[in-house]
Formats: sequence, structure tokens, C-alpha cells
Amino acid sequence: QWDPLKDFTHIIGLSGYTFGFTVRADSPYKTFNDYIEAARKNPGKIDYGSTGAGSSPHLLMEEVAINAKVQLNHVPFKGNADLQQALLGGHVMAQSDATGWDKFVESGQMRLLVTFGEKRTKRWPNVPTAKELGYGVVSQSPYGLVGPKGMDPAVVKTLHDAFKKAMDDPKHLEVLEQLNQDLWYRSGEDYAKWAAETYAKDKVLIERLGLAAK
Repeated sequence: QWDPLKDFTHIIGLSGYTFGFTVRADSPYKTFNDYIEAARKNPGKIDYGSTGAGSSPHLLMEEVAINAKVQLNHVPFKGNADLQQALLGGHVMAQSDATGWDKFVESGQMRLLVTFGEKRTKRWPNVPTAKELGYGVVSQSPYGLVGPKGMDPAVVKTLHDAFKKAMDDPKHLEVLEQLNQDLWYRSGEDYAKWAAETYAKDKVLIERLGLAAK
């Protein structure tokens, strides 16, 4: 019995994931538009896997489907390892996930069709974003630091400033690059505003998909 917006003090926004959509290298879908067009011609028969119902990789694809006016068949998996095996084994046509697929893309076993950030990634600059393809979806599932509600503002400032300093450390930036992540700095106030906006948007989508807890 807790409220994600009222029961926490937002301290700082830190980073977010790079989400992408991949198919096997031998897939007939050469581009993301090819995949969506196939779904348009075969409603409900074109599938993709994600790391679970209600996860960010699932919700962003449902948002794409709504915006593109197509019906996709979602196949939820328990986690990244199961999902990678299913795609490589030909049990699903495609997958939506964070960059657990990177080594398979680099080795040529999978093809990365689209990413879902605000801009193209440094590592895969030739791969378009869903935003630039006209699907109107940007998602990176950002995360940060929060504390209990009613925290002393002086303590919040101390924590914010310490984490902000660490965020800008070159060694931290190296680790983010290894994880295919970008800095996502938000002040406590901006982080709280983002949380409220995202909660409202995702609530509508989750209820539409029938995933809301009863």
C-alpha cells in the first residue's frame, strides 16, 4: 500500500537503458518497417518476444502497435536469457529488449532493426530510432535515486550533489558506455515531474492492455 508519486522524495535521475528490436540474421524482415508491414497484412500472426508482460520492452511495442494501427502477437518470457535462446532457435520472429542482444548483433547472428532512444546510439549509428521512423515512441526506462517522503532538503541536496559528481567521473562514463547507456541527469524536481508524467501515460496503456492489478 504505497503510492509511487506521493511516498518518495525524488533525489536525482541517473541513467536509462538502450532498448532495441532485433530479428535473426536470416529473417525476411530487413527493416523495422518491413516487420510492421507484415503485421499489417497478417493481423495477430506476427509475433515478438519480450522480457515479460508489463515490462518496458513490452509496453513500448504495444505503443508502437497502437500508433501504427497494427495487431502484434506478444510472447512474454521469464528473462533475457530465455528470450535470446527463443529468437536464436527460431521460436519467435523478433524480440524487444535492452541490449542483452548486443553480442549477437555484433557477431552477425541477429539484425538490429530499430532503437527507441531520443537519438541514434553511438554504438549502432546506422540504426534508426522509432521516433525518426514516425512511430512516436521514445523509451529508455530511466532510473534514479529516491528516498522516503519528507526527507530533509539539506540531506537531499548532499546526496544529489554527491551522485552528480560521481555521474560525471570518467570511469563512470566508461561503464555506461560498456552497458550501452547514456547519462540521464535530472534534478530531484525534474525527476519527480518526469515520474508523474510517465505514471499517467503508462497507466492508460496498462489499463488498455488489461494488465492493471485487480
